[in-house]
Amino acid sequence: MKPIVREDRKVANIRDDAAFTPYENPAARGTSYIKLNPETRRDVGFYIYRMEPGSRSTPHRHGGAEEFVMIEGELIDNDGTVYRPGDVVWLAGGTEHTSHTETGCLIAVYAERGEEPLADEGPDHG
Repeated sequence: MKPIVREDRKVANIRDDAAFTPYENPAARGTSYIKLNPETRRDVGFYIYRMEPGSRSTPHRHGGAEEFVMIEGELIDNDGTVYRPGDVVWLAGGTEHTSHTETGCLIAVYAERGEEPLADEGPDHG
Protein backbone atom coordinates (compact mmCIF):
# COMPACT_ATOMS: atom_id res chain seq x y z
CA MET A 1 0.00 0.00 0.00
CA LYS A 2 1.41 3.37 -0.98
CA PRO A 3 1.29 6.22 1.56
CA ILE A 4 -1.77 8.43 1.29
CA VAL A 5 -0.91 12.13 1.29
CA ARG A 6 -3.49 14.86 0.81
CA GLU A 7 -3.75 18.37 2.18
CA ASP A 8 -6.09 17.18 4.93
CA ARG A 9 -4.83 13.63 5.53
CA LYS A 10 -1.64 11.56 5.68
CA VAL A 11 -1.49 7.80 6.12
CA ALA A 12 1.67 5.72 6.47
CA ASN A 13 1.81 2.00 7.24
CA ILE A 14 4.60 1.18 9.72
CA ARG A 15 4.73 -2.42 8.47
CA ASP A 16 5.02 -1.69 4.75
CA ASP A 17 6.14 1.61 3.36
CA ALA A 18 6.57 4.20 6.08
CA ALA A 19 9.58 6.46 5.70
CA PHE A 20 11.24 6.84 9.10
CA THR A 21 13.32 9.98 9.69
CA PRO A 22 16.66 9.33 11.45
CA TYR A 23 17.54 11.48 14.46
CA GLU A 24 20.27 13.96 13.62
CA ASN A 25 22.17 13.53 16.89
CA PRO A 26 25.05 11.02 16.37
CA ALA A 27 24.64 9.85 19.99
CA ALA A 28 21.17 8.57 19.06
CA ARG A 29 22.41 6.50 16.11
CA GLY A 30 19.96 3.77 15.11
CA THR A 31 16.90 5.73 16.24
CA SER A 32 14.25 7.18 13.93
CA TYR A 33 10.66 8.36 13.94
CA ILE A 34 7.51 8.97 11.92
CA LYS A 35 5.70 12.23 12.60
CA LEU A 36 2.78 12.98 10.29
CA ASN A 37 1.60 16.27 11.84
CA PRO A 38 3.70 19.11 10.38
CA GLU A 39 2.23 21.60 12.87
CA THR A 40 4.05 20.26 15.95
CA ARG A 41 7.67 19.80 16.95
CA ARG A 42 9.28 16.40 16.46
CA ASP A 43 9.09 15.52 20.18
CA VAL A 44 5.57 16.86 20.92
CA GLY A 45 2.26 15.13 20.26
CA PHE A 46 1.98 11.70 18.66
CA TYR A 47 4.76 9.90 16.82
CA ILE A 48 6.15 6.43 16.13
CA TYR A 49 9.65 5.84 17.51
CA ARG A 50 11.92 3.08 16.19
CA MET A 51 15.19 1.90 17.71
CA GLU A 52 17.47 -0.53 15.88
CA PRO A 53 19.07 -3.39 17.87
CA GLY A 54 21.85 -2.06 20.11
CA SER A 55 20.76 1.59 19.93
CA ARG A 56 20.05 3.99 22.79
CA SER A 57 18.37 7.30 23.40
CA THR A 58 20.38 10.23 24.70
CA PRO A 59 19.82 11.29 28.33
CA HIS A 60 16.84 13.66 28.52
CA ARG A 61 14.19 15.22 30.78
CA HIS A 62 10.53 15.19 29.81
CA GLY A 63 9.05 18.71 29.67
CA GLY A 64 5.57 17.23 30.21
CA ALA A 65 4.02 13.83 30.69
CA GLU A 66 4.74 11.15 28.10
CA GLU A 67 2.73 8.04 27.35
CA PHE A 68 3.77 5.20 25.09
CA VAL A 69 2.72 1.75 23.94
CA MET A 70 5.30 -0.89 23.12
CA ILE A 71 4.45 -2.38 19.71
CA GLU A 72 7.49 -4.62 19.09
CA GLY A 73 10.73 -5.59 20.83
CA GLU A 74 12.04 -4.66 24.27
CA LEU A 75 13.13 -1.33 25.72
CA ILE A 76 15.30 -1.14 28.84
CA ASP A 77 15.31 2.03 30.94
CA ASN A 78 18.40 3.18 32.81
CA ASP A 79 16.83 2.01 36.12
CA GLY A 80 16.56 -1.56 34.73
CA THR A 81 12.82 -1.50 33.95
CA VAL A 82 12.10 -3.61 30.86
CA TYR A 83 9.15 -2.70 28.63
CA ARG A 84 7.69 -5.35 26.31
CA PRO A 85 5.00 -5.48 23.57
CA GLY A 86 1.61 -4.51 24.97
CA ASP A 87 3.02 -2.45 27.86
CA VAL A 88 1.33 0.94 28.18
CA VAL A 89 3.61 3.37 30.04
CA TRP A 90 3.12 6.83 31.58
CA LEU A 91 6.11 8.98 32.59
CA ALA A 92 5.52 12.18 34.58
CA GLY A 93 6.76 15.54 33.37
CA GLY A 94 10.27 16.12 34.71
CA THR A 95 11.24 12.43 34.43
CA GLU A 96 14.93 12.07 33.56
CA HIS A 97 16.18 8.94 31.87
CA THR A 98 17.82 7.22 28.94
CA SER A 99 16.84 3.91 27.37
CA HIS A 100 18.43 1.24 25.21
CA THR A 101 17.37 -1.87 23.33
CA GLU A 102 19.19 -5.08 22.54
CA THR A 103 16.44 -6.45 20.28
CA GLY A 104 15.29 -3.26 18.57
CA CYS A 105 11.82 -1.88 19.24
CA LEU A 106 8.88 0.04 17.83
CA ILE A 107 6.92 2.38 20.09
CA ALA A 108 3.82 4.59 19.71
CA VAL A 109 4.47 7.77 21.73
CA TYR A 110 2.40 10.74 22.88
CA ALA A 111 4.29 13.60 24.56
CA GLU A 112 2.64 16.69 26.08
CA ARG A 113 5.72 18.90 25.74
CA GLY A 114 9.21 18.68 24.34
CA GLU A 115 12.22 17.00 25.84
CA GLU A 116 15.20 18.77 27.35
CA PRO A 117 18.71 17.36 26.85
CA LEU A 118 20.80 16.40 29.88
CA ALA A 119 24.57 16.38 30.32
CA ASP A 120 25.32 18.92 27.57
CA GLU A 121 23.51 16.91 24.88
CA GLY A 122 22.31 18.80 21.81
CA PRO A 123 18.68 19.79 21.23
CA ASP A 124 17.85 16.94 18.82
CA HIS A 125 17.80 13.71 20.77
CA GLY A 126 15.87 10.49 21.11
